[in-house]
Amino acid sequence: MQRDTPDNANPTILNVSQLPSRAQKRSTARVGSDSKYDSVVLSSPYWSDASSDDGQEAREEAADDALDEQEIYDLISTVSDPEHPHTLGELNVVRLPDIHLTPPRDNPRGLANVLVELTPTINHCSLATVIGLAVRVRLEQALPPNYRIDIRMKEGSHAQDDQVNKQLADKERVAAALENDTLGGVVDNMLKTCVL
Repeated sequence: MQRDTPDNANPTILNVSQLPSRAQKRSTARVGSDSKYDSVVLSSPYWSDASSDDGQEAREEAADDALDEQEIYDLISTVSDPEHPHTLGELNVVRLPDIHLTPPRDNPRGLANVLVELTPTINHCSLATVIGLAVRVRLEQALPPNYRIDIRMKEGSHAQDDQVNKQLADKERVAAALENDTLGGVVDNMLKTCVL
């Protein structure tokens, strides 16, 4: 899928220092496991018995450990672009204000919804669907199973945003795309730069 001439040969590239970061927000150093999501995935009440004596404590802990938009951004901003040697965060395809998270209400095991709106570098980007597919795969691999993922092109950012959004929302099309060896290879390549 790598082409000789990119759609946007001269994209605007953000400096890493311009990307949203939790570094300035987090005041305490992390202690413990290698992955900052281990506490969410491995020991959260999503998989433990929240009806025990300390069920209330487990629910409060789940609320404290719940993922937020910054963590979703951190997961997907490091996905590389299929045409350029830069990440989606550096190309401003993924933006923190365009990530919307609706946490489960009153039930830590309930469904949470994640909506990510992507902004291609040009409005006729031929690889918009591939980029959306890579973002979907990244989130499906990293998030707990109670998160429902919706990837879309930001309204008006792509000449065929309705068509691209339909493709990204169709489970059968997504599954068929990932079974295609060539397309699967492109997505795997894009995910090599992900840090977590």
